[in-house]
Amino acid sequence: MNRLTTSWGAYDLTRFPEDPRDQLRAWSAADAYLLRHLAGETEEGAQPVDLSGTVAVVGDRWGALTTALAGRGHAPTLITDSFLAHEATRANVARAGLAPEAVRLSTTRDTPPDRVDVLLVRVPKSLALLEDQLHRLAPALHAGTVVVGAGMVTEIHTSTLELFERIIGPTRTSLARQKARLIFCTPEQRTGAGSSPWPRSHVLDGDSGAGSGLTVVNHAGVFCAERLDIGTRFFLRHLPTGKGGAHIVDLGCGNGVLGTAATVADPEATVTFIDESYQAVASAEATFRANAEVSTKADFVAGDALAAVPAGSVDFVLNNPPFHSHQATTGATAWRMFSGARAALRPGGELWVVGNRHLGYHVKLRKLFGNSQVVASDPKFVVLRAVKGNSAR
Repeated sequence: MNRLTTSWGAYDLTRFPEDPRDQLRAWSAADAYLLRHLAGETEEGAQPVDLSGTVAVVGDRWGALTTALAGRGHAPTLITDSFLAHEATRANVARAGLAPEAVRLSTTRDTPPDRVDVLLVRVPKSLALLEDQLHRLAPALHAGTVVVGAGMVTEIHTSTLELFERIIGPTRTSLARQKARLIFCTPEQRTGAGSSPWPRSHVLDGDSGAGSGLTVVNHAGVFCAERLDIGTRFFLRHLPTGKGGAHIVDLGCGNGVLGTAATVADPEATVTFIDESYQAVASAEATFRANAEVSTKADFVAGDALAAVPAGSVDFVLNNPPFHSHQATTGATAWRMFSGARAALRPGGELWVVGNRHLGYHVKLRKLFGNSQVVASDPKFVVLRAVKGNSAR
């Protein structure tokens, strides 16, 4: 837990899931800079920003901005692509002694508010997601809407500012403070802004193993939305098939190509697609619907790894785990996925993992499962298989 101190008050904040060993903060210098600006404490804003109208916060990573605004009674709407950000915000709002209704939690897939008087944008890593969200929110803005973006200097590029300029209106930036910068944008009618180019789709070529010929649909912000990443392509060449009516989980599903390929090969299988990204879950559902037989059963879950999956209910888990969390390299996500898979699998059930060779996933799997088999490898990637023993609990 770490404390964010503002002129509005001090807030004890954590990421989600909470881990006392996690040294990463639940807020950044960009969040603090934006809150100072809203309070009229920077040279960019001599007067406090009027927050009496509808306030929308886009991309607040762990709820720091949303919690601080709720603490002042401004009832912000948080729009995020992250299930984990929603859970962190709920916890941080409750820790601040606020009622759940002090904030409105919305996803990037939900219909935006009809009118937004103050739009605060925490610049995302994905330029495509920023483009999509600005297009979705632009109709709710009016001439008097205050639009302020925030990000670390390394997150704000010329292309970032060009998106604000093209979709919303004239744009300028602040001076850098503690390696953070603000973006100021004045809404005006844009005749050439067009509409969001997302989602996009493409057909996999014949070098994609079990995925060859599949139509893949990507919503904005999904990992490797423009093309199939080479790790997934390698995994598709070695995907377990011929498993009949098995229950398969595509964990960290992204666009859902792994789970879709598995069920196209085995139409009697049941597949559950899980990701913490709402954009990813929407992509997985679109990919599945574009390829699978109507009779194939599937569920689509935005959640925290396998936390919501009943223990001992799964036959196969397919996993291409991420090893970055908001630009921080960490193995915590993979470990959580692997340990969750062990709990969710039936005795004899199998976890199949693809990863870069240097990540050493085989060590984690042997520690958890007591075994790890190399199914396939090349100079960069390895596909591993771990089996849950009959005595495992």
